[in-house]
Amino acid sequence: MICPNCGYDNLPGSEECSSCQQDLTQLDRPTANNRVEQSLMEDRVGLLEPRKPITVKADATIREAIQTMMSHSVGSLLVVDDDGRLIGVFTERDILTKIAGRPEGWMDLPVGPFMTPKPECVTSNDTLAFALHKMDIGGYRHLPVVREGKPEGVISVRDMLRHITQLCREI
Repeated sequence: MICPNCGYDNLPGSEECSSCQQDLTQLDRPTANNRVEQSLMEDRVGLLEPRKPITVKADATIREAIQTMMSHSVGSLLVVDDDGRLIGVFTERDILTKIAGRPEGWMDLPVGPFMTPKPECVTSNDTLAFALHKMDIGGYRHLPVVREGKPEGVISVRDMLRHITQLCREI
């Protein structure tokens, strides 16, 4: 890594120049080449205006959860404890992979055993790139947005795509 101050050729990853002690950490930071990259690196999740979270308790029945999903036209519910803290996510995918094919009576079982516990979350202040990375790595279509452990919204891949598409129109 060449020091921009004195031209000394430092070892890759050096935090400061061995010759002039100039800080080199800024050279390792990615830089944006266009408005989309800049937005992903700098804009915050709150910019997407997360949708209001639709919640259920862990002891709600699968029947109640499905009715709630249908009445709100959503594919996922946030599962909260008695204090309103997020403890899981219950999705259409959970219904298909964990419940479908069970014997009669499954509609009256609680969602708790079938939810995805301890879901990945973001805050309104996290960057869009951070949220998108979590979605990509985990294969999630939705991410809860929390404040102090309590859900305050949900963002989706569709929200990200809508934002990026809008940026592309502006270029």
